[in-house]
Amino acid sequence: MHASSAQELLKPASSPFMAFSLFVGLMLNLLPWSGTALLLRPDFAALALLFWSIREPRRMGIGVAWGMGLMIDVADGVLFGQNALAYSLAVFIALVLHRRILQFSPWQQAFYALLLLLLLQTMTLLIRLATGAAFSGMGYFAACVTGALLWPLLTLLLQLPQWAEPKRDQI
Repeated sequence: MHASSAQELLKPASSPFMAFSLFVGLMLNLLPWSGTALLLRPDFAALALLFWSIREPRRMGIGVAWGMGLMIDVADGVLFGQNALAYSLAVFIALVLHRRILQFSPWQQAFYALLLLLLLQTMTLLIRLATGAAFSGMGYFAACVTGALLWPLLTLLLQLPQWAEPKRDQI
């Protein structure tokens, strides 16, 4: 029996690996970025959440997104719950669309990642504007493009441990 698609060759991701990748995403967000690097820095925690909610929808859900969002809120010192709400909404939509997104190549999936990241950033921006913050300009959305461009690399890196070894026919 031969696999008809690359998706069938993947083993399920281990829970410790998923947790580790979320932790790495959180730590990358907490690095002291500044200047242009801060402007272009994608939301690594959101990328990891979106990736796992698309790849492992039964194991990654809105509750995890809410918890990660609260941690980002505390770390960034922003209105408590704004990132939690944005992450939860983006993960919800990723969960709804996961079957559709998985039909595409990683480069094509990057378009969906861009849309989800734009939704996340827009939700955060609307909350900030509602609390009296000023709009910083369209550069606010540059990180969404960077995140979408990183999507194929992220897909490759997070799937490496999942590749199943080819089965050898026994005689």
